[in-house]
Amino acid sequence: MSTTRETAFTITPKTDAISAAERAALLANPGFGRVFSDHMAVVTYTEGKGWHTPEIMPRQPLMLDPAASVLHYAQEIFEGMKAYRAPNGDALLFRPEANARRFRKSAERMAMAQLPEELFLDAVNQLVKLDAGWIPDPEVGTLYLRPFMIATETALGVKPSAEYKFIVIACAAGDYFSKDAGPVTVWVEERTVRASRGGTGEAKCGGNYAASLTAQQEAKANGCHQVLFLDANERKWIEEMGGMNVMAVMEDGTLKTPPLGGTILPGITRDSLLTLARDKGMTVKEEPYAIEQLYADAASGRLRELFACGTAAVVTPIGTLKSAEGDHLISGQTGEVTASLRKTLCDIQFGRAEDPHGWMHRVG
Repeated sequence: MSTTRETAFTITPKTDAISAAERAALLANPGFGRVFSDHMAVVTYTEGKGWHTPEIMPRQPLMLDPAASVLHYAQEIFEGMKAYRAPNGDALLFRPEANARRFRKSAERMAMAQLPEELFLDAVNQLVKLDAGWIPDPEVGTLYLRPFMIATETALGVKPSAEYKFIVIACAAGDYFSKDAGPVTVWVEERTVRASRGGTGEAKCGGNYAASLTAQQEAKANGCHQVLFLDANERKWIEEMGGMNVMAVMEDGTLKTPPLGGTILPGITRDSLLTLARDKGMTVKEEPYAIEQLYADAASGRLRELFACGTAAVVTPIGTLKSAEGDHLISGQTGEVTASLRKTLCDIQFGRAEDPHGWMHRVG
């Protein structure tokens, strides 16, 4: 993650940063996505010139032409990742190379310029190094990182942009779901879909999330925290939630999750949990799971635990599934396997436990 001469960042520190006392007050209860750090990383792409002018600068509004391609044709991708505070005070990143690789694949699907993975990693490392003081204490949360890329060419023709901005911003983050909420309630969406085969479901682009918002509104109106989508063809198979993957723990100890297959985002937390489950001797199955079968398994007790997982949600138990037909209780409390997987993952991420897979990277 060292900076090379070709991608050395010009660093312009913020001169009017808030005081340490003000920052500490903000970090005591930051919520999610509201308390932003002082700086941002910016790198420009120009067709024929490539990636150039890497900068770390004070966080500030963007200047965009009204005809910028992103505003009309939605060439936009992003990532979600975190920096953690280790017991010795070091800043840690969790599997950042996996984010860099997925970012590149998302860019490929959206016909955007390919950002070198080394440049992605360097930008993230430099920003976290400069804004490490914004990482909350471990008992409070993390520093959530949002690398993204937008098309900035001034042109109204329907074509891939010739200009892009790659930007990384950061915000202090507490829990995505309230610690006091207990297992969350999830709405099963039976009308709209998040993604279809051949679409952009496995790319991390804003359009996928925009398409989920009407279902999120419906979920909220029905007293639910999140939404679970079914497949686009048969409306039969569970796929993904509004912003996270889903996993089931069966009576025999098997961990089940829907297969990727192009319509589901390949979550880094998802992949990590499957690895940790295998480490614990669990049987792991990536296979289709019909929603009606899930309901039947919940009623019979064959399905013991259900949980959401992702960078923001980490590992969050699902207590009830709701649909237009009624409620289906999974469990009123956090299951043993869910709690064990969450603890194992978080202990590695916060540097409290051995890192057998070499996932953690110290910022420096």
